[in-house]
Amino acid sequence: MRNWPTLLLLVVLAGLGGYLYFYELPTKQIEEQQDAQRKALLAFPESDISGLRITTAQGPIDLQLKKPGSWTIVSPIQTDADPREVQALIRALVTGKVTRVVEEQSAALAAFGLEHPVTIITVTAGAQQDTFSVGDSGPLTSTLYVLRASDQKVLLTDLTAAKLINKTLLSFRRKDLLRFVQNDVERLRLTYPTTEIVLYNVDKGKTKPSWKIRYPIEAEADQTEVRSLMFRLEDLKALGIIDPGPERDKLAAKLTNPKVKITLHTADGDQTVKLYQPDPTSGEAFAETKSDAPIYRINPAVIKDLSRELFNLQDKRLLGVDYNDIAMLSVKTRDKQYVLIHQSGEWVLEDRPTEKVSQDAADLFVSRVANLPAEERVIKQSAPLAPYGLLAPTAEFVAMGKDGKVAGRLVLGNQAGNLVYASGNRLQGVFQARPDLLSQIPTEAELLTKSSEKAPAR
Repeated sequence: MRNWPTLLLLVVLAGLGGYLYFYELPTKQIEEQQDAQRKALLAFPESDISGLRITTAQGPIDLQLKKPGSWTIVSPIQTDADPREVQALIRALVTGKVTRVVEEQSAALAAFGLEHPVTIITVTAGAQQDTFSVGDSGPLTSTLYVLRASDQKVLLTDLTAAKLINKTLLSFRRKDLLRFVQNDVERLRLTYPTTEIVLYNVDKGKTKPSWKIRYPIEAEADQTEVRSLMFRLEDLKALGIIDPGPERDKLAAKLTNPKVKITLHTADGDQTVKLYQPDPTSGEAFAETKSDAPIYRINPAVIKDLSRELFNLQDKRLLGVDYNDIAMLSVKTRDKQYVLIHQSGEWVLEDRPTEKVSQDAADLFVSRVANLPAEERVIKQSAPLAPYGLLAPTAEFVAMGKDGKVAGRLVLGNQAGNLVYASGNRLQGVFQARPDLLSQIPTEAELLTKSSEKAPAR
């Protein structure tokens, strides 16, 4: 019986815990749910929404959900909708909160800009429907007065004008001219007035595409440059749309010579877009995908962004061989000369094979040589090298492949401004490159010293 106070305390605690668990917590959760429902602008969940009508001074726009994530404009025209624009509107309504109820069953709508609302949005979810009239901004610019039709309450909400007001038919139309997934593209063809460039994705299906140039030459492509081009194609969007009719026909007669024609080939077929700028002084540019499709107004800067020379798209690393394929690298400058050999997974110096070379230092140096890109092209074809300091170069690197044959060569000459003249096996001609490599060439002693500095003391 000595333990009865402890037992009594346990019983009291158990009772208190049961009270909290079975009464207080559920009551609090119910209150929180009721409070959230009171503050919610929209009474039904986002997943149930199947239709929208947006009415402005320009008239009503009706949208319907075809399948998850895919919306269609059904009136005043029938065309694909911009899913991001529609989703942004829905999310604004779903996440919108009622700050306070201003008036219940109010007839004084003019005070809130609701007698003639700037926008009326009707949301349909199966058999359910509700309509929201959007009026003036509230006391804060980040608030709006809204009349909810289901209960005729005037509400002050945390909605913003940018999300709901000044939406036009163009706002909701799909404006991207090409629809593709980068890795699904098998071939890219760029046709210009005087030339054509064809690139192939040689690693289709992998995480990242790997591109090669097939025409007008067979060459490795600059992967970063091609991916940048693909991203720009993904972002190619219309600023305005001219639908089939007399206006389109009149404009089409002027669009005869495209500045660039882009064709994407996938397993599902080809997509083509032609870009025009009939009068460069007008500041207007246009795009056409099909002869019976709309003509699109585009930003004139897009034409420049998508006009690439062969040099821009080529792999501009001058040496001509990848780092992993180098078995031997000969280094020759005006004050040093040595050969690095890659054997058994390590770098060694040819004339000092028993001495330990810093692998980190050697790897970094060889990588810099292999990956030095041309920045500017000086001359396309072969030319006298003496004027550029390439006949008696400042530095020369010769790489041999695993087959024992010369696989790459890089020559650096005179400096001009912030660049140095260069030539290499990968590209024909004379180029300019960044001069940093000239100050990053280690001596044999430095390669060995770096290794010994890292060695533990004995």
